[in-house]
Amino acid sequence: MTVDLGLLILTAASIGFIHTLLGPDHYVPFVAMGAARRWSTRRTLWITSLCGLGHVLGSVAIGFVGIAIGVSLHKLEWLEGVRGDAAAWVLTGFGLAYLAWGLKKAWRSKPHTHEHVHGDGMFHEHKHDHEGPHLHPHVSLRPHAHPHPHPHLGRDSVRSVTPWALFVIFVLGPCEPLIPVLMYPASQHSVWGTVAVVLAFGLATIATMLGVVYLAIRGLRRLPLDSAERYSHALAGAALSLCGLGIVFLGL
Repeated sequence: MTVDLGLLILTAASIGFIHTLLGPDHYVPFVAMGAARRWSTRRTLWITSLCGLGHVLGSVAIGFVGIAIGVSLHKLEWLEGVRGDAAAWVLTGFGLAYLAWGLKKAWRSKPHTHEHVHGDGMFHEHKHDHEGPHLHPHVSLRPHAHPHPHPHLGRDSVRSVTPWALFVIFVLGPCEPLIPVLMYPASQHSVWGTVAVVLAFGLATIATMLGVVYLAIRGLRRLPLDSAERYSHALAGAALSLCGLGIVFLGL
């Protein structure tokens, strides 16, 4: 390994770390969605690692295609720019949709009181929300229960779609420094040199994502957030949309 290639590998790892740390869109979506959907730490980190892998491999694939067909890698920057804009708008749209769904869910989960008067003169009241089915016993001469089924607002479908939506968004999102700054000069050495640089960048990126997400999860669990639990999905959607808008307008 030459000195230049070794320095390039070290630079790749450093850029991967800094690039990820300064981009909140690399970790805020996982922290927010993990808290809202009550994912375990293990599940949150697993989804984070898969999305991080897709995030890196999307740009790597374009880079190796460029090398294979003899296209100068700096000429592929426009494609990375298009991918970046598309990913930012998709993230924004997904966040806004999830925000709307979360507000509807919060409104439906607001407790309210029902009053009942039976034919025998017995009066009672009970509190409930509209999140899922509920049963309430009526204390009267003839005890009985009334089931009140309510739709789950597609909770199962949202639960299954959310990780895949994040994965698609991160595959679309480019690793901006990877192609123009790292893969092009590495390709001047050898294919194995390019692989080494890509591995250094990818491992640093994914490790930083996992580290920040883990620390954020631990920090959130120490905060008294019980009062905000009703709005957890709406807050997660707001966080995702703000990340997307930050990429579009602030270049985060």
